[in-house]
Amino acid sequence: MESPISEIVNLGSGFWLSVAAILALLVLSAFFSGSETALTAASRGKLRALADKGEHGAGRALRLTGDTERLIGAVLLGNNLVNILAAALATSLFTRLYGDSGVAVATLVMTLLVLVFAEVMPKTYAITNPEYAARRVSPAISILVMVFSPIVTAIRWYVRLTLRAFGVQTDPESAVLAVHDEIAGTIALGHSSGAVLKDDRDRLLGALDLKDREVEEIMLHRQDIEMIDADADPEEILTQCLQSSFTRLPVFQGEQENIVGVVHAKDLLRAVHKLSGKVAIKGFKVLDVAMEPYFVPETTTLDDQMREFLRRRAHFALVVDEYGALQGLITLEDILEEIVGEITDEHDTDIDTPPEQSEDGDLLVDGAMTIRDLNRATDWQLPDEDANTIAGLVIHESQSIPNVGQVFSFHRFRFEVLEREDNRITRLKIRRL
Repeated sequence: MESPISEIVNLGSGFWLSVAAILALLVLSAFFSGSETALTAASRGKLRALADKGEHGAGRALRLTGDTERLIGAVLLGNNLVNILAAALATSLFTRLYGDSGVAVATLVMTLLVLVFAEVMPKTYAITNPEYAARRVSPAISILVMVFSPIVTAIRWYVRLTLRAFGVQTDPESAVLAVHDEIAGTIALGHSSGAVLKDDRDRLLGALDLKDREVEEIMLHRQDIEMIDADADPEEILTQCLQSSFTRLPVFQGEQENIVGVVHAKDLLRAVHKLSGKVAIKGFKVLDVAMEPYFVPETTTLDDQMREFLRRRAHFALVVDEYGALQGLITLEDILEEIVGEITDEHDTDIDTPPEQSEDGDLLVDGAMTIRDLNRATDWQLPDEDANTIAGLVIHESQSIPNVGQVFSFHRFRFEVLEREDNRITRLKIRRL
């Protein structure tokens, strides 16, 4: 029996052609593997920024990643073709050299070559600088996607129909809809790693959350609204406006549910300035300077409401429920505070302060404090789907209006009711369990 070396000599040029073909196919496999990693790992935001600067490769890569399903299908098709062909050539070659045992030898050799040189090495390189690699490979991959497009499209439809038969629905737009969550997750991850400051995280996440939050979550409740009685004495109205820390005040007539206008302090002062003497002021009517009230439904999202404020050049709106009953009021400043934090000036009397800490380490919290504000101040994760305030959360979880001294434990926190006014929980002590 001839040795493998003599067999190689006898094979002549055919052997070397097979070896060259296998090496070329391994290079193609490495290219496909690296391209797949680079294009899927590249940041679309960075590619967009490079494309805007005139980088043609970045623009091409951005278009390729716009349809990930087609891109992956084409790359995997090319990668599998070259890998299977390389394995077949290697099996044929080693079978001629070693007989029946050549199959095992070919499997071992090709597994090592493909794993090291066609998978791990190119993918490691691509993942170190995905945007650069994506720009470099995008011309060739664009041609590949175009050539394999009919086959990939047919495979795509076959896969979808097969999955549908098993009750699995595919949504091509899911990646687009997940962008919001991806950005929020990136910001949270950056904060946890120390790359993003807490204040920056809160501002960025606050801006992202405007579309998911409604007016009723941040409005000033109707029981806390300062109003003007249109039928009150003019001097009393003027005194109230001058003593108020607010610039705009709703005007009601008869009952507080009946809002007939909104008066601006500047308009009021202009009107009073035109009058002379107490006799003239006696005849002053606040409704003459009041603006028409602007009502919005409580289910309006903060993003839509902010756009509406800007469109109307308004800063103040009254919130009503589905029956038209007054629920509260919201201002443009309230929405901006959800992004940048509390905004105060020299006339604000009620300045929100962080929760106080008791001697035993528990937090003393106002019941009207929103869950979102508490979470932002403490980095807790209390749920705010069923209630807006801390008091509301306790009432929701306990399914009752607790008495002073009652203690509850839920969501891994201990809540103790410290103060209560009528049916309102005004102060609580909270401890993390």
